[in-house]
Amino acid sequence: MLDRLEQIFVDVAVVATMALALLIFTDVFALNVFNKSVPDTVIIVRELMVLAIIMPLAAATTRRSHIAVEFVTNFLPTRLVNWFVVFGSLFGVVALMPLIWSAGKEFVYQWNTGSEFYGDLGLQQWPGRLAFVLGLCLCWIRLVLMVLGDIVSALRGRTILTGTH
Repeated sequence: MLDRLEQIFVDVAVVATMALALLIFTDVFALNVFNKSVPDTVIIVRELMVLAIIMPLAAATTRRSHIAVEFVTNFLPTRLVNWFVVFGSLFGVVALMPLIWSAGKEFVYQWNTGSEFYGDLGLQQWPGRLAFVLGLCLCWIRLVLMVLGDIVSALRGRTILTGTH
């Protein structure tokens, strides 16, 4: 089920990226041809960027596709590298917790106040905040599951497969 949810989040990010391209093209075209801008383009682009970046975060984590610097660990024994992988994932779990807490508080605040962006369309602020929290939470859940699996693998002496191993 988690894999399916991650795929849905990736699909949302793809649609958001296509919408970004279409919106920016439309805005530039409208500005150059009609001397008019699409209303709230900057706000919509900013909110779509949240979807495009945060939603696929859990899928990237699952594939261990984050940036990694391995020039030192490539010379270390596999057992030690396994524990570095566990430490890195565990550090990510801990580091995401205050971010999720803060983002959750911001979402609840925006939901309760019904705040709108300053613009022509009066767009609500909470949908982008909700997407941000959901994307981070799914990534956190995936990281926790990876840490547990990696600890078991490290204890059994199996190599934890990363993107380059």
